[in-house]
Parts: sequence; C-alpha cells; structure tokens
Amino acid sequence: MSLAARIVPPRLGRDFRWIWGASTVSNLGDGIVLAAGPLLVASISGEPFAVAMAAFLQQLPWLLFGVPAGAVIDRLDRRVLTIVVDLGRFSVLALLSLSIALDFVTLPLVFVAVFLLGTSETFADNAASTLVATAVPKKSLGLANSRLYGTAILTNQLAGPPLGALLFGIGMAVPFGANALCFLLAAVLISRISKPVVQRDGEPRAMRHEIAEGLSWLWAHAPVRTLALTIAAFNVTFGAGMAVYVLYAAERLGLNEFGYGLLMTATAVGGLAGAATYRWLEERFSLATLMRIGLVVETLTHLGLALTREPLFAGLVMALFGVHAIVWGTTSTTVRQRAVPAHLLGRVTSVYLLGSVGGLALGSLLGGALAQHWGVVAPYWFGFIGSALLTAVMWRSFLNIAHAAEVGPGPEDPADAADTEALVRPATDPARD
Repeated sequence: MSLAARIVPPRLGRDFRWIWGASTVSNLGDGIVLAAGPLLVASISGEPFAVAMAAFLQQLPWLLFGVPAGAVIDRLDRRVLTIVVDLGRFSVLALLSLSIALDFVTLPLVFVAVFLLGTSETFADNAASTLVATAVPKKSLGLANSRLYGTAILTNQLAGPPLGALLFGIGMAVPFGANALCFLLAAVLISRISKPVVQRDGEPRAMRHEIAEGLSWLWAHAPVRTLALTIAAFNVTFGAGMAVYVLYAAERLGLNEFGYGLLMTATAVGGLAGAATYRWLEERFSLATLMRIGLVVETLTHLGLALTREPLFAGLVMALFGVHAIVWGTTSTTVRQRAVPAHLLGRVTSVYLLGSVGGLALGSLLGGALAQHWGVVAPYWFGFIGSALLTAVMWRSFLNIAHAAEVGPGPEDPADAADTEALVRPATDPARD
C-alpha cells in the first residue's frame, strides 16, 4: 500500500482526499499565523491588553454569529460556501500582508482583520464538519475524523508555529502572505469535490424558525443533548486550567519560554499518537468505553498537574492528555455526525460549538479568578473536583450517547438515508440505557 493510501485510505472516498488536502494546507497557514499573529501585535503595541484583545476578537464572532451561521450553512451549498469563505480569508490576509509590507499597518487594522478572520472561521469550521459527514460513509467517519485531527496537530501545532516565527524573522509581511496563499489553495482543492446532496425538509423558512428547529432537535434528542452539555461542562473545568497554563509552567514548574514550548509540544505529540491509534482503538473498544476512559484521563490530568512540581512528569501527563483529547474529539465528532440528520447538521453543530466555546470562555474567567486569589494551582484542583463530579454524574449516560452513533446507511446509499430517525431511535429507548 502506498504512503498516500495509508494516510487517506481509498475507502474514505475521492471527495475526502480533497477535503483532507484543503484542511492540511489551511491548518498549516493557521499554524504559521498562530506564532506570527502575537508577534505582529507585540511589535505594534507591547501592552498585554492589546494581545489579549486580539485573541478575544477572534473568539467573539462565535458568540455573535455561531448559531445563525449554522442556519446559513444548512440553506446553502456547503461546498460553495466553503470556497467563498476561503477566498474571503485569502483577501483579508492578502490586504493585511500588503499593509504590513507598505508600513501602514495599525492596531485597529489588525483588530478588524482578526475579527473578520474569526467570523470566517465561524462558518468554515462548521461547514467543514458537515462536508465530511456528507462525503464519507458513516461507518468510516471515525477514521476520517482521526486523520483530520492528526493532520491538524502536525500542521497547526508542530510545523506551523516555528515556520511562522521563521518567516516573521525574514519579513513581517511574509507569514501573512503565506497564510493567504494557503487559503487560496484550499479553495481550489474544495472546488474539486462533488456537490454535496442534502435533502431539505421543505422550502427555506424564516431564519429564526430554522434556528429554532436546530435548537429544538438538539434539546429533544437526549443523547446529543447530553453530549453537548458534557462538552460545555468539561470545557469549563479544562478552560480554568488552560487560562493560567503559561503561569503554571513558570511559577509551579520553573520553566522558561523554551520549556513552556516543550510542554506544549508534549501535548501535540500525544495528540499525534491518539490520531495514529484511533482506528485500532475504535475496532477494539465501544464508543462508550472510549468516552468513559477519556473523562477519567482528563480528571486525572488535573490531579497530576495539581500535585506535581516536576516538569518531566507534567510533560508525560500532558502527552497522555493529548492522546485523550484527540480520541475524545474524534469520537464525539463522529457521534454527532452519525446521529444528526444531514439537513440539520449546520444548525445543530453551531449550537454544539457555541456551548463548547462558551464553556472555555467561562472556564477562563473562573481560572483567572481562582489563580488570582489562591494561586496558580487552584484552577487545577477546581478542574479535578469538577471533572470527578461530572464523570460520576455522566457515567451511565455514555452508553446511551454511543447508541446515537450506531452505523446507518452512508452517503453512498441516499435512498436508504431518508429515514434518519431509524438511526437514532434506539438511543432514545429507555430499555437500552
């Protein structure tokens, strides 16, 4: 078997190869700017508030436009929408790069660019998930998602940031121009996939009715509702610790900037291991077992970080957490993609992601307050206690959640896919709990 076939197995389909290629180049571009963006803001203004404001403005569109974006995605051709969004990101980054090269870039201009890019991500990330769900046979979604997650770690977290710092050193405008070209190439690759066929339930209605339909479906579907609430709750405990992670590395572990970078790399390496072994794990363990083990690992991660002062041990803990993060992310995404009807994927995913981002934001505020009053270890004790309680409360629910992902007809059998309710009905049967 060739290397290409090992990375993207033929059973995932021709369209997935183009989706994977577009994801690879766009994540590489994002990884480049992950390092270059803060460097640019810091070169214009050394104020911590300015750096924090840039990060906030990138997340703000999720809270403002996340739910309406889902309704828009369900109305339009998701392939065309993704192409338009990628071309929009290309234009914003090209203009930003030009302004830097001509030396008239200002902080407000950077803030506007960051907000526009964040708005684009609100549509792009949701649309990408729905494209995968409609392009890949349902029984292969776990493998497809693990490939996407693994490649994202390799490009966005491992390769992209050092490349971005290197390019910024060559010229401040260079990394942003490189990211612009990545999005242009991604648009070209997405244009090669077949037009997704999604059966709508009648003619488009008022936007508020379509948004309400997505909210109602998620709330009425017990397994997916439980999964969404679980993600939001655990992101509160996770976000609390990650909000002060850089301070924890310096004050608790005694690491400098380079040591902190190595700690981040340990998580990424663990994520790669998780992506590489996901197919093996999926074949040997039920989805419910994978999710239960994952939450135990996350709970023990908080405990390990709260107790240790040893950088090496902390690195091992975060490497194991990286494995869990990818296995959990792949599993939960697969459950959602299999359970949600194709014509509702955009709206349900937008609500799901809104809860996820909202949980992280709330956790960040709590973590900052806890660390301010009781020290940098306090958020990790909060994370441990909160995660332990949530795991105990949610333990029995994961069997029901996993039933929602029972493999049904794939996109290659559109005639059989009409009865989506048959796919999820067992999950709502109390006898199956």
